[in-house]
Amino acid sequence: MKTQLKKGALEMCVLAVLARGDSYAYEIVNTLAHSMAMSEGTIYPLMRRLQAQKWVTTYQVESVSGPSRKYYCLTEHGRESLLQMQQEWAEFISEVEQVLKIGESK
Repeated sequence: MKTQLKKGALEMCVLAVLARGDSYAYEIVNTLAHSMAMSEGTIYPLMRRLQAQKWVTTYQVESVSGPSRKYYCLTEHGRESLLQMQQEWAEFISEVEQVLKIGESK
């Protein structure tokens, strides 16, 4: 069940990380890894989907210590989607908590 919940919330989490500032995929994985188990293999298909939905854009940054990095930047459409997801998430949590309270009172 935890895996399914995480899959459903992962887009929102990535958008929330990008709302704090532009980042590259490996850095996003490391940021999220502090709170949830995640691999680099998960992030790349997700970033392609977010880009296809026009929630993020990309740009390249040259690196002095290796190859250039692809940075992801949250678009205005992405910010709006994040706000909507956060609202829906809060409503969902509230609904689940209501059901759990009903179960406790019986």
